[in-house]
Amino acid sequence: MAGKHWTLDDIPWAGFDPAKVDPDMLKVAKAASMVEYNGGDYATYLCNVFQDDPVFQESVRVWAQEEVQHGLALGRWAEMADPGFDFQACFKRFTDGYKLPLDATRSVRGSRTGELVARCIVEVGTSSHYSALSAACEEPVLRAICRHIAADEFRHYKLFYTYLKRYLEAENVGRLRRVAVALGRIGESEDDELAYAYYAANAAPGEPYERKRWSRAYGARAFPHYRTEHVERGVAMAFKAAGLEPRGSLARLASRAGYHLLRARGRRWAAAA
Repeated sequence: MAGKHWTLDDIPWAGFDPAKVDPDMLKVAKAASMVEYNGGDYATYLCNVFQDDPVFQESVRVWAQEEVQHGLALGRWAEMADPGFDFQACFKRFTDGYKLPLDATRSVRGSRTGELVARCIVEVGTSSHYSALSAACEEPVLRAICRHIAADEFRHYKLFYTYLKRYLEAENVGRLRRVAVALGRIGESEDDELAYAYYAANAAPGEPYERKRWSRAYGARAFPHYRTEHVERGVAMAFKAAGLEPRGSLARLASRAGYHLLRARGRRWAAAA
């Protein structure tokens, strides 16, 4: 995590081109800004779980600062693209309705190794997501923001994977358990966090929240941007965190299946929307 990190001043804000703003990508960016800006709460949870590991805690605090900056950059861009969008008001709406277990002192994954596997899977998802957005985006400022964030998320994966290897030696968690945690965390991508973030950032005042509806609304706009290379790299990273061979035949099969599933769901949900 060492070295000079980019700041909001490094973003080429003057190059903003409103004519190149994609309305669907704007909605996705608004939702992403909610999740990223909530990094402070994640740091609180992780520091509680790793309460006797001050070195890890310090790394997590730096990580959280970078996540919050991601949210600020995306929120600022979204307010430029949509002057009616109030980032702080929508973020309050998000945190009023979506709560992390901040009083937990043990990992919800059953072990610290499991927690780190889950964190790696989250970084797999975010690095793939922002890589896909940056490749598909035509608006130059959002493209630059997504490139910066994607690079951070790949680095964050390496950070959590480094600690994962250390805790594996101490806790000796088996491969099957690591795979189970990884699959469980992947399944949670359709749970409340992203759905509620999309709702908080995009719903009209008074509009009710329905998890399945808002999850599908998000996926219909986010999934079509993924390309085969994004899925292949994400699967390799996920397999590595789970203790599986990242370049073997099973990984290649999972990549093909994952790509076709994403595309099919994106098309089906877009048609329904």
